Parts: sequence; structure tokens; C-alpha cells
Amino acid sequence: MSAPGARDGERAVPEDFPWPIVLGVDPGTRVVGYGALVDAPDGPRLLAAGEVRTGPGSVPERLAAVAGEVDELLRRLRPTVVVVEQAFAARNIQSALRIGEGRGVILAAAARSGAQVVQYAPASARKSLLGHGGADKTQVARMVAVSLGLDEPPGSLDTTDALALALAYLHRSRFPGPTA
Repeated sequence: MSAPGARDGERAVPEDFPWPIVLGVDPGTRVVGYGALVDAPDGPRLLAAGEVRTGPGSVPERLAAVAGEVDELLRRLRPTVVVVEQAFAARNIQSALRIGEGRGVILAAAARSGAQVVQYAPASARKSLLGHGGADKTQVARMVAVSLGLDEPPGSLDTTDALALALAYLHRSRFPGPTA
């Protein structure tokens, strides 16, 4: 039940912070990836990134842990927008159900926080970032690093998937239109 870095080294964003914050979330019930970007005038800046990991336990216990950690993350980061990965067709119906349950908890927490809630399909975020929706997770991770001016991807593939959602939102807000 820890969010690495969520309390160690991450400061709460002050109420008078001048720029919007976009939080991308890659949902789950065991691992939730997150990435927050500041929408600064000179381009996106990495504010925070990591994972919320739940311990063993029943699905309701894991969902409660996700809810608590996400509530705390929202309180500390004060995002203007929360971008959540949409459900997708999974081969395993139980996995799809678990992801849907995790999404529900995250969507509810984001709505309670007062942030604008946006949902993107994984392929849509990949297309926005890489130009095609069929990119694999390692390609997405590399492009996230390049887009943020980092030497290497910041964290796990769940983390970079979440950052890809936030970057896709910023890209679409800057370049609206059918190809965005």
C-alpha cells in the first residue's frame, strides 16, 4: 500500500500555484501508475510520477487501499485535470473486470476532487504521442522520456503509460482537431 515518492520528496502543490497540473492515471487494483505534469508556458514539466501498489488482500481491501492513496495523491498534487485510461477489451474477463473496478474508484476520487475528468483509450494516447496507436509500452516509455527531456523513462511502464495520458491531453489541448 505504498506510493513510492508520494510522501518522500514530493511536496504538496500550493493553492496559489500559477500553472495547471494534469494528472494521468493508468488504473488497476494491484498497481496504479500515475504521472503529473505542470502545463508551464515553456512546455510540460514533470511534477511527480510513480505507482500506487496494494498489498495482498481481497478485491474490496485493495480497492479501499487504491481509493485512500489516490485521494491523498489528489490532495497533494491538486490537479486541474485527471486523465484516466479508458477500459479496453481484454482477453481475460476477470482482468477486465478488476481494471474496471479500479477505474471506478479512480474516476469517483477524481470527480470528488473537483478536477476535470477526461478518459482516453490507450491507442488514442499512443497515437497522440507517437503518431500511431499500435506502439508497444517500451516505445511509449522512450517517447515519454524524450518529450519530457529526460535521459531515461521515469519509472515503470505503468508510470510512463500514465504520463503518456497526461502528455496526450496537453498535446490535444494545444493542437485541437481531428488528427490530435
